[in-house]
Amino acid sequence: MTDVDIEHQINAVERKLGSRIIDAKEAHVVTISQSYDTDQNDLWDAVTNIERIPRWLMPISGDLTVGGSYQLEGQAGGTVLTCDPPKNFTATWEFGGGVSWIDVTVSADGPDRSRLVIEHIAHVDDHWDQFGPGAVGMGWDSMVLGLAIHVATGAAIDPSFGEQWIVTDDGRRFLTLSGERWCDANIAFGTDPSTAREMAQRCLAAYLGEEN
Repeated sequence: MTDVDIEHQINAVERKLGSRIIDAKEAHVVTISQSYDTDQNDLWDAVTNIERIPRWLMPISGDLTVGGSYQLEGQAGGTVLTCDPPKNFTATWEFGGGVSWIDVTVSADGPDRSRLVIEHIAHVDDHWDQFGPGAVGMGWDSMVLGLAIHVATGAAIDPSFGEQWIVTDDGRRFLTLSGERWCDANIAFGTDPSTAREMAQRCLAAYLGEEN
C-alpha cells in the first residue's frame, strides 16, 4: 500500500472559506490549494486530460470541452462551462440532485513548480448547516492527496487504494486532521467556534461511518 506522509500533506494544503451571491442567493466558497513539484503545463494536463485523471482520481467519462458533459464514476458529474488552457476551467458539480460549481486554476509557483487552486461554490442549505465546509472540503483533501502521490511518483494509483487506506489507522488520522483544519477555516470565516466544532464532529462521524 502507498506510504503517505500524513502531516506533510495536511500542512501542504491551504484551506479557506468565503461567500458570494449566485442567482440572487448566498453561496459559500470552499477553497483548497496546494503547490506541486511540476510545471504548469504538466499540472494542467493532470487535471484536465481524460486519460490521465483516472490515474490519480477515479474513472471519468464524457467530453471535457466547453459545453461537454462529464461523469466521475460513482461521484459527481456536470457540464464544462469555460476553459482557458493552461490556466483555468469552470464546471458545474452535480451530485445527489444538487448543483454546485467548481472553479479550478493552475498557475506557475516558482521554477518548475505550479499551484492548483480549487474553489467549490455551493448555495447555503441544510446540509451545510449540519456538516459545515468539511462535507466537501474533506473530499477535496483526499483528491489533492491522490494528485500529490501521482505527481510525485508518476505512477497510477490503484482505484481501490482510497477505500482500503481510509479505513486504516493512517487513513482515519488523515480524515481527522483534515476535519480539524476545515473546522479552523470555518472559525476563521466567522462561524461560532462551538457551532463549527459540532459541524466538524458530525462531518467526521459521517466520513468514518460512525453516525448515530
